[in-house]
Amino acid sequence: MKISIITVCYNSAATIEKTILSVAEQTNKNVEYIIVDGNSTDSTLEIIKKHESKITKWISEPDKGLYDAMNKGIEMATGDLIGILNSDDVFNNESVLEEIANFHQKNDTHASVGNISQHKENGKIVRLYSSKFWSPEKLKIGFMPPHPSIFFKKELFNKFGNYELGFKIGADYELITRFFLKNNISWKYSGITTTAMLVGGLSSSGSASYSLITKEIQKALSMNNIQFSPLKIKGRFLWKIIGFLRK
Repeated sequence: MKISIITVCYNSAATIEKTILSVAEQTNKNVEYIIVDGNSTDSTLEIIKKHESKITKWISEPDKGLYDAMNKGIEMATGDLIGILNSDDVFNNESVLEEIANFHQKNDTHASVGNISQHKENGKIVRLYSSKFWSPEKLKIGFMPPHPSIFFKKELFNKFGNYELGFKIGADYELITRFFLKNNISWKYSGITTTAMLVGGLSSSGSASYSLITKEIQKALSMNNIQFSPLKIKGRFLWKIIGFLRK
């Protein structure tokens, strides 16, 4: 089982080397590693070229944003499974992709969802973002599994399409809604903590971001003809606290 890992980057010189090495150090060697660079102007390309032997395919050209770049990577991918590794993230350990391959070989499922750990720049872990209690129904109240923990069969993109470009930070939510709710793909919780993610990404940067993603969640659900309560989505932080207390 071949796994395609896609890293999208732009001016990522401060972090991209750790990301590349994280893939290269995986015990599973049946991995296709694809980097899609958005025509960086810093030393990102120098670092990519330095480690070119560790990368299966890479391109550097202008794009229409993060999700356009992801779509380019998906079109280049030839693996059975596709996973996303952001350019400032690393795999949680050296055996992650071996564990993912074993999981999918034992479980006939379209997708697996897992966990990620979130850490500060000093390495201190501040949160384990788990999918253990997630289900597709929770998309209707504003909750999705951590995007980097999901591994999709390549055939899903061929059948149901790629990331929609009409979103700023919510195209992953729309795609997950389209796959899991609208088309009812098969999935299973893997229990694998796939990724160590640096806190402070585009979708986790304050109240303005919360407002934007709230609008984009509602847009994603509407596009896929999913009924939902706008009030529950706006108050999803409260629902999260209530769910935590119940557990």
